[in-house]
Amino acid sequence: MSSPSITTIVTMVESLPSALQEKVVEYVREFIADLEDEKRWESSFELTHDHLIASAQAAKQAIAEGKSTPMNYEQL
Repeated sequence: MSSPSITTIVTMVESLPSALQEKVVEYVREFIADLEDEKRWESSFELTHDHLIASAQAAKQAIAEGKSTPMNYEQL
């Protein structure tokens, strides 16, 4: 059973000519793919968030203790 929102969208798309229906479908596919990519990125970030914070804190401490050297961008 579809929600009222889905039913409304289907009705709207069905009222369009076939060529426009295909464009709408392609747009929606791309939009959903973008949303899924964003969700995967957010999930990945959540898994590494604590590690990133710990790494930043360790780097800050190393700088404060004089145990770090400036990055040589020529060596990258």
